[in-house]
Amino acid sequence: MKHYGAAELAASFRTVRSNTLLAARDIPAEQYDFSPADGFMTVEKLLTHIAYGHAFQYQLHAVDKLSHMGEMDWQSLMAEMQAKQAESRSKDEVIALLEEKGEVWAGFVEGVSDDFLAEAVEFPEEFGQPAKSRLEMLLSVKEHEMHHRGQLMLTQRILGIVPHLTRQREARMKEMQEQGAD
Repeated sequence: MKHYGAAELAASFRTVRSNTLLAARDIPAEQYDFSPADGFMTVEKLLTHIAYGHAFQYQLHAVDKLSHMGEMDWQSLMAEMQAKQAESRSKDEVIALLEEKGEVWAGFVEGVSDDFLAEAVEFPEEFGQPAKSRLEMLLSVKEHEMHHRGQLMLTQRILGIVPHLTRQREARMKEMQEQGAD
């Protein structure tokens, strides 16, 4: 079995972020204020949320380098993230933010060691969960983005946009059918 380490995790995250950027570019600027349902984020806010999706894990693992979650200053970090996400941004600014923050995260992940990935991070007792490896926690950033990209792709459909991954799959299927007809 091939080793899955920092380089593979960073490459995988970059693929996910690339797909998020393609979706973000497909949505016209005038639709960045669209929200598909009451209480749901607009396209702009959803993409901004995705851009900052690494912030908690980055603070924990890259900045503070903590091995126990109870040592985090949760309130300050959450207040800072909410303030940053509340700022109004144009489509171009959102895309630039996604590019910048994505590369900050991928660059950090790419530089960690296998020993670092194997380290355990403890949770406060009230969380009711066992320690997790840093690898599992770093993977959660990609999982979080993919979750929200699914929401973004549904929003694209509501806006009448066929998501790029669907367009690519349909093109491959058409090509295969045409080759089979020959």
